[in-house]
This record gives sequence, C-alpha cells and structure tokens, in this order.
Amino acid sequence: MAEGVTAKALIPETFQGAREDIAGQIGLIWELVKAPLIVPVLKFAVYVCLAMELMLFVERLYMGVVIILVKLFWKKPEKRYKFEPIGEDLEIGNEAFPVVLIQIPMFNEKEVYKISIGAACNLSWPSDRLVIQVLDDSTDPLIKDMVEKECQRWASKGLNIRYQIRENRGGYKAGALKEGLKRDYVKHCEYVAIFDADFRPEPDYLRRAIPFLALNPQIALVQGRWRFVNADECLMTRMQEMSLDYHFTVEQEVGSATHAFFGFNGTAGVWRIAAINEAGGWKDRTTVEDMDLAVRASLKGWKFVYLGDLQAKSELPSTFKAFRFQQHRWSCGPANLFRKMVMEIIRNKKVTLFKKVYVIYSFFFVRKIIAHMVTFFFFCVVLPLTILADVDVPKWAAIYIPCIITTLNSVGTPRSIHLLFYWILFENVMSLHRTKATFIGLLEAGRANEWVVTEKLGDALKNKSNAKGPKRPIFRIGDRIHLLELGFAAFLFFCACYDFLYGKNNYFIYLSLQTITFTLVGFGYIGTIVPSS
Repeated sequence: MAEGVTAKALIPETFQGAREDIAGQIGLIWELVKAPLIVPVLKFAVYVCLAMELMLFVERLYMGVVIILVKLFWKKPEKRYKFEPIGEDLEIGNEAFPVVLIQIPMFNEKEVYKISIGAACNLSWPSDRLVIQVLDDSTDPLIKDMVEKECQRWASKGLNIRYQIRENRGGYKAGALKEGLKRDYVKHCEYVAIFDADFRPEPDYLRRAIPFLALNPQIALVQGRWRFVNADECLMTRMQEMSLDYHFTVEQEVGSATHAFFGFNGTAGVWRIAAINEAGGWKDRTTVEDMDLAVRASLKGWKFVYLGDLQAKSELPSTFKAFRFQQHRWSCGPANLFRKMVMEIIRNKKVTLFKKVYVIYSFFFVRKIIAHMVTFFFFCVVLPLTILADVDVPKWAAIYIPCIITTLNSVGTPRSIHLLFYWILFENVMSLHRTKATFIGLLEAGRANEWVVTEKLGDALKNKSNAKGPKRPIFRIGDRIHLLELGFAAFLFFCACYDFLYGKNNYFIYLSLQTITFTLVGFGYIGTIVPSS
C-alpha cells in the first residue's frame, strides 16, 4: 500500500456515507422510540419481575424457617403417627403381613430392567404376601422378550411375579398403572408400591413404610427419598442432584410436616389402593399423573407422609437431550394440571382454607409457575435489556435477593456448595425450556401432552467404552447444536459488550459468564455424550 494511502481512502465514499447513514438512522430510530415506548414497557416489566421475585423470595424464606423448626422441634413421623414394626405372628404366621402389590412400569428399558426387577424380588417381605407386576409397554420385541424371560427366571425361584403387556400405550404410564390394578390377581392387595425401571429400593423398604399405612387409616401415601447412583458422572448430574436434594430435603419435608400434603414423585412411594380408588384412580389428562392423583387424594381428605431416611437409589438423566425432555414434562405437566384443577380446589369443601391457599399459591403458582418465569424473564431477558435502555434495577433485586435464594437452595447438597455459582448459570439456561413448557401447559398447546420416556443408560456407556476397538463417535448436528441457546448467547454477549463500554453496574461480568454457559449448552458440551454405533 502506498505511503499516505489509508484503508478508508480505498472504500468508495458513497459506501462509507451509506454505512454511516444506516448506523445513524438506526440510532435515531432507537432514540425516538426508547423514551416514549421502550422505557415505559421495560419499567413495567421490571416491576412485574420484582413482584415475582419477592413472591419467590418469601416462599423460599418461609420454607427455610419451617424446615429449621421441623428439624429442631417437630416430632419425627414415627412419633407423629402410630408406628410399630410388623413381625410374624406365632398363631397366624405370615398373615400378619398385609398383601402388597409392587408395580414396575417399563418402556424399552434394555439397560436397567434387571435392576428394578431384582430389587423388587429381593424385598424383605413374605413371598406369599407379595405380588410383583411388571407393566411392560415396550415396543421393541427383543426387549420385551428379555424382560419376560427375567420375570420367568424369578418366578422359577418361587416369587409371585407377573409379566403384563397391553395392546397399545394408551395413557402412557398412568394407563399402564390403571390397567394393572384391574387384574383379578391383585384384588386382594391392600397397598401398592411403585418403582420406575431404574429404581432400586433397599430390602427393608416395605417393612419401614407399610406400618404407617397399616396403623393409620387416614394415611394414603408414604413417599421415600431418591438417591442417585450416577450423581458424579458429569457436571450436569451434579446440578440435578442439587436441585432434587432441595426438593426432597425442604419442599417434601415441609409439606409433610405442616399440611400432610406434597406431590407424589411418581416412584419410590407406597399407596393405599382404597385411596387411589376413592380419588378416581389414575388419569392420563396431563403428563404428571402422579401429581394429579396426589392433589385429588388430598382433596378427599387423605394424608401423606414423607420419610427422608427411606431411600431408593435411582439414575439421573445424564444426556442433555434426555434431561431436556424430562424437564419439559415436569414443567408443562404441573402448569397444565393447575389450569385444570384450580377451580376444583377452590370449590372443595373437605379441606381447610389454609390448605387451599397452600396448594394453589405455594405448591402450584409460586413453585411450578413463578419460579421458572422469574428466573428466565428477569435474568435472561429484562435485566440485559435494561442495560440497553438505561433503566435502573434496584441492586437488592439484581444481586442481594438472588444470592439469598441461591444460598437457601444449597442446603440440600452441602457437598456441592462450591458449584453454586455454576448451578445458577445452568439453572438460568434451563429456565428457558421450563418457561416455554410452562406456557405450553397453561395454554394447553400442541406439546402439552407430549410424553417422552427419560432415557436411562445404566451400564451402557461403561460397556461401550470397554468394548474392543475404539469407535469414533458419529457427530450429528441436530443432536449437538441448539440454536435457541446460541441465539440467547449472542443476545447476552451483545448486552455484555454494551455494558462493558457504557454501563455503570458491571453487569457485564455476570452476562459474560451467562453467555459462556448458553454457548456451551448451545454447542452440546453439557452432560454425557454417548457415542453412536
């Protein structure tokens, strides 16, 4: 390049002028609409988000205070209710034990079917007082054959185990459980324990749960706690463990101690069959048939007991695809159920006004709807936009209250407290999917009743890695690239750059870290990556 000739001189003046004109026009339009339109709308959005955040904060604070009181002063379930271990009677023998049905719903569970069947067959309960029912909705004939042979193997050892199939998957899990209770060979069963295909209860599970039901006729459900065999598999499973441990340690415990009500977790629980029937049985109108049954049974006056030390091991979804589908179901279902049951709860005359308020406001509205929406809209949309429009957000709302809420959430998993900051960033990303699913449920849109069974890997990944001859994973763009997350990463990156250049509150630090998290998820670098065959 000749001396004195600049790059600017090589660009035609008409192009330079046009470029500057376009930038100037965009800036002018922004300034024209910002004050009369953007700022008022954004201020209103901030006020709405602050109201939702305060609702969530009060809820978390209430739960935190109550759980402290429960741990310090409440009587344990064994003291609040009648409890006495069931043992053999010298005169009537095993007839002292009530007849219990075990239901294990399955769908193409190739990797884990032996685990749940084996755990159910090894329960410490008289074999003549136990009926094990494997409800197999598998569509793969090879898997169906394997599951049936496993049932036959245990039946040859003297176990009363039945392999049950249906002509179609109508009603999904709810349909299978409902169909199972109609069988003649279960009519004499008083209680039913439900374990998903990846669950493995301890041998004494029934001996510790059944006495609460047998000695307290007002109790309908005894719920145990989930433990996770693969929590340390990857960072995503650690994040899930933190969220679920808070749910069990705080939410379930508080609901059980104060209102004798909480949402049935769909597995690792023992129901009184009479309570299921009185509540109207299993219904498939939403993707949370477990919560649906629990709410209906509670409205009939039945009580629930949560036992934190009654535990069953299970598997967390370790691929992002499986986790995303699970979170869609867990977010869409409750919102859809709220839409369908809110008036039924209001009109109910069997429960107190205090319990109605708890169920409608605390259980449904704040935890199942507000919690998702405020996380996504405030921290991923509104807060970044306030930087562009120069709208002030109180520091107590942007920093202090979120820190307190996060700290309260950490009590369930003290071992992961060092991961707390990344957990916030990951939860913000997942709030995008949860909020979308919540709106689908509230509006009963197209995917409201979509049911995708959560994929369980079992030892599949270990077996693949030990197989002879390393296989190179097949890269599928559709499975790894998530455009929605990448779009938000670009938006947050722009806001972070703007705040770095013109902002006053140093929000660019948070926005940059959130951008990185959205980007990692967007490119599929989250969870376990399973090699394709």
